Amino acid sequence: MPEAARLAELAAALTTMPMLGRNLAITTPGAIRKAVWAAGAARRGQETTNGLFEGQPAFSARTVLSGKQGFFAGALVAGTIATFLIIPVVTLLSLHIILSLTYLASLLLRLTALALKMHLPSPATRFNLKAGPLPRYTVMVALYREAPVVGQLIACLERLDWPHTLIDIKLVCEDDDAETIAALTALEPGPQFEIVTVPPIGPRTKPKALTYALSSARGEFLAIYDAEDRPHPLQLREAHATFVNGPPELACLQAPLIIANARKSPLSALFSLEYSALFRGLLPMLARRRMPLPLGGTSNHFKTEILKKVGGWDPYNVTEDADMGLRLYRLGYRSDVLTCQTLEDAPVQVSVWMAQRARWYKGWLQTWLVLMRDPSRLMREMGLPAFVTFQLMVGGMLISALLHPLIFVFLWLGASAMLDAPKNDLPLGVVSLFVMDFVNILGSYLIFLGLGVGSMIDHEKRQIGWRWVMVPFYWLMISAAAWRAVIELKTNPFHWNKTPHAPTSTD
Repeated sequence: MPEAARLAELAAALTTMPMLGRNLAITTPGAIRKAVWAAGAARRGQETTNGLFEGQPAFSARTVLSGKQGFFAGALVAGTIATFLIIPVVTLLSLHIILSLTYLASLLLRLTALALKMHLPSPATRFNLKAGPLPRYTVMVALYREAPVVGQLIACLERLDWPHTLIDIKLVCEDDDAETIAALTALEPGPQFEIVTVPPIGPRTKPKALTYALSSARGEFLAIYDAEDRPHPLQLREAHATFVNGPPELACLQAPLIIANARKSPLSALFSLEYSALFRGLLPMLARRRMPLPLGGTSNHFKTEILKKVGGWDPYNVTEDADMGLRLYRLGYRSDVLTCQTLEDAPVQVSVWMAQRARWYKGWLQTWLVLMRDPSRLMREMGLPAFVTFQLMVGGMLISALLHPLIFVFLWLGASAMLDAPKNDLPLGVVSLFVMDFVNILGSYLIFLGLGVGSMIDHEKRQIGWRWVMVPFYWLMISAAAWRAVIELKTNPFHWNKTPHAPTSTD
């Protein structure tokens, strides 16, 4: 491709050497990139799918359960059943105590975040807009069956405050998704945009698509967005300034995700509370303590070199964000949070919410199993405080979700036992377990509300209104999604439950 400044020089060369013209072709950068992608696409697709598994199998979720994990899981289940058959009362009581204590420990982590939220000032925005040289920034968006929202997406990406000559936006589409590709092409996006088509090779997941496109990332930094996202225009500026001023091991930054359609339904209102608690309550607390961050699935900003060095995303992990945050930590890197938000919409239909949430829990199960293949190695890599935090964040979250309905059973059994006991001789053990279960269930709801509402601005609180009273039903739905995830991990471990998106309404 000739440069405009050298056209006269090229014309003179063709005049003196006319045969040279037979070996020259003039085309556009876009056509060159398209031809490069087409050459060897199937081979690159296979390398993307198998690269992490073949190069760093310890980090890959392609093997759902290792042989050692399968043995211990089978032994634990068999031992529990055998013990129950021999001493049922003691077995149930022991399980009750262990599960209640685990639930309580996970609760204390969120209580810590709530206490810090109440006593520490909110972080200030840490960047300025002083003029100076800027690096190239790559932005990647994985798209599948997203034709309805591509117009909104392009408009939002064009509003990012970064020079168009220094931004490299890759719209990553499945090769057989003709509708989305046609919708993007019809919009005729600017030269900073590139449509990358991914060969239809399994697993058909977002991390597989992103890792396929990663090799072509030209930016020093790289951001990931979802199709429905509306990122703050200054988010790249803040991320760049934070990276420049941060330590060398800072590899990733997570922007807060804020739900914009909280008023649409009780489901979206409670989703908004959950996101507020996580992205503006819990994750900032973990970042301050230099603990591992289970990232959100979008608005992650990376140092591109480090992202490539750690192998990119795991194509087989359907919650690739949490996996990436924890893998970065165990390899010696750190993550932090931003203040410039990204707006997105929550599902308003139960079926859509359930499919999305089951995928998340399935991915968290995959992540926990991958990291726990060698617990002693993981503890050495993370250190004891981070190892415990990981167990409470991921393992505790999974146990809490799966066993939440059981807490109600425990409460009912405890209440029945106390009513049947003599008034002057209540069993201390029964009372203690009842109090612990009551604290667990009530504390879950109060901390959820405290972190969520406490991180919101007044406008968001008005959108939530009275619908916070439905938190107990929301947690039962979370439990149902977690159990669905356990089943899917066995029957269809790498299936990506697609969440449909629609343009943001203005009503």
